[in-house]
Amino acid sequence: MNLIELQHALRQLRLGGIATVLETRLYQAQTEAMAPIDLISCLVADELTRRGDRLLERRRKQAAFRDPQKTLDHFDFTFNPKMNRSLVFDLATCAFIGKREDALFLGPGGTGKSHLAQAIGQAAIQQGYRVFYRETHVLLDELAEAVVDGTRKEFMMTLTTVPLLIIDDFGMRKLPLTAAEDLLEIIMRRYERASTLLTSNRPVEDWGKLLGDVAAVTAMLDRILHHGHVLKCGPRSWRTKMAVAGCAGEPAVNVDSKGSFRS
Repeated sequence: MNLIELQHALRQLRLGGIATVLETRLYQAQTEAMAPIDLISCLVADELTRRGDRLLERRRKQAAFRDPQKTLDHFDFTFNPKMNRSLVFDLATCAFIGKREDALFLGPGGTGKSHLAQAIGQAAIQQGYRVFYRETHVLLDELAEAVVDGTRKEFMMTLTTVPLLIIDDFGMRKLPLTAAEDLLEIIMRRYERASTLLTSNRPVEDWGKLLGDVAAVTAMLDRILHHGHVLKCGPRSWRTKMAVAGCAGEPAVNVDSKGSFRS
């Protein structure tokens, strides 16, 4: 069996990692006088590395992060120095996922809630967990589509079993009339079975009015907060800072005490 035939056979055996580097490793073995066991060890390590990288890439794709580049390395904790950074790093260890605990990130828009949620999702994938990320309105739209398609049961099973579900930007958009019922069902099914991370720019006191169902909101919060970690983000907004910086040389832009823009 020559090199080309051997590479073909390796790919048939689904050992593409070895097949890809085989020629290079063989040349290395000749030039460095490697022992057979060392050559085999290198080839096996190459295969394991390739499989690990492909698994991570597959899980990142399945997670469907809105901003895949958001990591803790790219987050500036000095912008809002009062933020509980110890809690952020504790969550990034993903111990809370192993304990099936939840997390709730609250704060005004632009304060880094989505960035941190996705960064923790990335950390979870690195540590071997499956993650499912959706903005709240997208999640509810997909659930509605699953009802029409007759696949609601399967979709709900996916939401129930994934180790970390990130529901982002709750309160950013107007939600359908069934939102309270659907979100409560998701939270109830996941309670003490898997971890949910929810972000919202609305204080929890406004949730009843937002969903039009105080009883459902109370039941949701009761479960989220029972084994939950609450992170308060802000008060300064990155987007406001960037908008002001972008207006250099133009009329000044200010933000009043109610968070409204005025020139």
